[in-house]
Amino acid sequence: MLVTISGDHGAGKSVVARELARRLGFGYLSAGEIFRRMAEEKGMDLREFSEYAEKHPEVDREIDRRLSEVKGEVVVDGRLSGWMVREADLRVLLTAPLEVRVRRIAEREGRDLEEVREETLIRERSERKRFKELYGINIDDLSIFDLVINTSRLGVEEEVEMLEKLVEGRRKSGSRKGVR
Repeated sequence: MLVTISGDHGAGKSVVARELARRLGFGYLSAGEIFRRMAEEKGMDLREFSEYAEKHPEVDREIDRRLSEVKGEVVVDGRLSGWMVREADLRVLLTAPLEVRVRRIAEREGRDLEEVREETLIRERSERKRFKELYGINIDDLSIFDLVINTSRLGVEEEVEMLEKLVEGRRKSGSRKGVR
């Protein structure tokens, strides 16, 4: 079973996906970690690398190539994982208001709130543009997701428990796709 966790920066993708994978005994893959490693390899911060990626589509294509090849029991987190993991059995979107996401990032990274807000807005504009140009994907279209969770309203424990029950229920019933 393949589970994708998508969402904006700071929505909680990595925390929820990592814990869900641990509880289920699944593998874990993070597109964000791949992107950050690529930025480090180029000696760039995330803002610089986002701008670089706008001019170098091979950056996104490499990340997406890795995501599209995922097989087995894996939880994949990433902005585009819901679109790029074609064989996904469960697609989840985590969301939260901008201010909540910015505060989380600033606290996690020990950075200035205004600096993080500016960087986050730039990164998200850049990604929105790149994803539309490269793949024709409108990341504001939520129709591909099986479940959307506002992470400002629930705690990580509640989110993971809900997803764990959903995955286990689908495994027991043998249903890998939603029934309409």
